[in-house]
Amino acid sequence: MTLLRATQSRFLKVLGGEPLDPPPFWMMRQAGRYLPEYREVRAHAGGFLDLCYTPKLAAEVTLQPIRRFGFDAAIIFSDILVIPHALGVDLTFEVGEGPRLAPVTDEAGFAALAPALDRARVEPVYEAIALTRAALPHETALIGFCGAPWTVATYMVAGRGTDDQAPARLLALRDEELFQRLIDRLVEASITHLCGQIEAGADAVQIFDTWSGVLDPISFERWCAAPMARIVEALAGRHPSVPVIAFPKGANLEALERMAETGIAAIGLDWTADRRAARGRLSDKVALQGNLDPLRLIAGGAALDEEIARIRNDFLGVRHIFNLGHGIRPETPVEHVEKLVAGVRRAL
Repeated sequence: MTLLRATQSRFLKVLGGEPLDPPPFWMMRQAGRYLPEYREVRAHAGGFLDLCYTPKLAAEVTLQPIRRFGFDAAIIFSDILVIPHALGVDLTFEVGEGPRLAPVTDEAGFAALAPALDRARVEPVYEAIALTRAALPHETALIGFCGAPWTVATYMVAGRGTDDQAPARLLALRDEELFQRLIDRLVEASITHLCGQIEAGADAVQIFDTWSGVLDPISFERWCAAPMARIVEALAGRHPSVPVIAFPKGANLEALERMAETGIAAIGLDWTADRRAARGRLSDKVALQGNLDPLRLIAGGAALDEEIARIRNDFLGVRHIFNLGHGIRPETPVEHVEKLVAGVRRAL
């Protein structure tokens, strides 16, 4: 079967090495609760996982922000925890409290994991990608994604999200060998899942390492950078034309420099990153993505206008994809997003 691909994508041009002004633009969590059309679908979908695993609905909510705002890229509606779910971990989402997983904290918990990703469980994600790609304009890229092994492991060990990921950090210190086997299992599952998404029609993939910023430099190298390099190397061998974006939230500039050496095409910067320093030390190696503070988007007004202009000026002349420094929040006014879109696309 011949897959449809984004053939006129400004987003992919930047990832391929071409600076553009105005920059291409998409937002993390752009399909979500800030949109009334999403809330309408969600109200009739059942649980959150039902929405993720129903291809027609997942495709529909992926397409909603493209129809409304015309972003340069869509990101498939799914969740980073579909990987542990497909490794046999019990997973539920509690309203107002987030995910709950059966914790993996010892040999017995690890032994209960499937030896490899159950592709049948995540097949609905690939079906949703195929449906979405077929419905997208040729100029709009489609992004697949997964959570980085470290970040996914933090949820698996704690059984939920925590503030400082102490449970995973402690397990890595107390039983380094067991934690390494968990990371290895997640590396292989991530490769399988990303390849499945690419083969279904994803034009690029992003790897979210939401909790990389809690690690010391030695731990960052072992649990974040080294696994990322293994994933990127495997993807390059199987799908060499598909770019990889890493989003190591909270990582310092030295850690970002190390991440840029893993073979990725772009680094996502969170809103705390020093843009000029990142430009000076990273832009000759990778494209840069980011990094508007999501709270500025909620606040709107002059503070939003001024920051849009600063971000665009700070990255003018280098490869840049405009984005938020983390996901858009549910309370964000739609009219502020409309203002953001106009500000990003306006000539400087």
